Amino acid sequence: MSNESTAQASDEALDLLCRFGESLKGQKGRSENTVRVYTTDLRPFLTFMETQGLHLRELNRHHLRRYLAWLSTSARGEEGGYARVSVARKLIALRSFYRFLVQEGVIESNPIPRGRTFNIKVEKRLPTFLDRAEVDRLLDAPDPSTTLGLRDRAMMDVFYSSGVRLAEIHGMDVGSLDLDAGEVKVLGKGSRERMVLLGRPALRSLETYLKAGRPKLAEAAETALFVNRDGRRLSRRGVEKTVAKYAMVAATRPGVHPHTLRHTFATHLMDGGADLRVVQSLLGHSSPATTQIYTHVSQREARAEYLTTHPMARAPREEEDADG
Repeated sequence: MSNESTAQASDEALDLLCRFGESLKGQKGRSENTVRVYTTDLRPFLTFMETQGLHLRELNRHHLRRYLAWLSTSARGEEGGYARVSVARKLIALRSFYRFLVQEGVIESNPIPRGRTFNIKVEKRLPTFLDRAEVDRLLDAPDPSTTLGLRDRAMMDVFYSSGVRLAEIHGMDVGSLDLDAGEVKVLGKGSRERMVLLGRPALRSLETYLKAGRPKLAEAAETALFVNRDGRRLSRRGVEKTVAKYAMVAATRPGVHPHTLRHTFATHLMDGGADLRVVQSLLGHSSPATTQIYTHVSQREARAEYLTTHPMARAPREEEDADG
């Protein structure tokens, strides 16, 4: 393929990628964050096709194998390749993209087969969560004598009290909040609205923030519940940095982020005996299979607690070693 043809193919590919994103958001009702993830995951593929001098229509199984190998080994330059979970996610995005190309009439059939041929096995890891003492330290970390401290305490109380996602707390508006009913309306995945519940500590910290904190921060016309120093909606990145900052202050385990608090919310519910279907509803999961993982987390914690506290839980080998 000539340089001119390659440039034209690249321009067409970028245009199709843009249209794919619009389709995800318009027809399928995906959130802006989901659209961003999908399109970002497809960028390496466009780079690969351009460097190989290939058009989107020319992709076959041989090219696909080479692309997956490239992702796993050298796609990130000196940093090497992507982890398996990232490669698997990029393959899902690519399959969806080519399904869109078929629907648009760009190609006749999807060259990426479903089934086991190109499935990438990813080890399912149990989610990380905080124990009760860590949660207490984290929630007590903000300084309530400052405006931002009031905001941050309210925000983290809402995270732990309701189990909302990062995108959901970012999109919360003051008008979505019903303090009397103890609930707030959020826009979840797939643009599905749901009401989430708020516990008494979260309601108290929200009331304090709305009276003594937010009025000093927010611009007059701003509708966002949580705002930044400039009076505008606090960004997703701002929320992440805030949680990470207080996790460091509270000396919790490393790698704490907003989703850690969601995992913590669900795990503590299961530990307290909540029904799986109730937890599913509170989390906004469309399938109980997604919520099932928290059952495994609780079982793991129960086993660890048993092995460390029950006098008859010691292994025979350990008893022999102790007897000496």
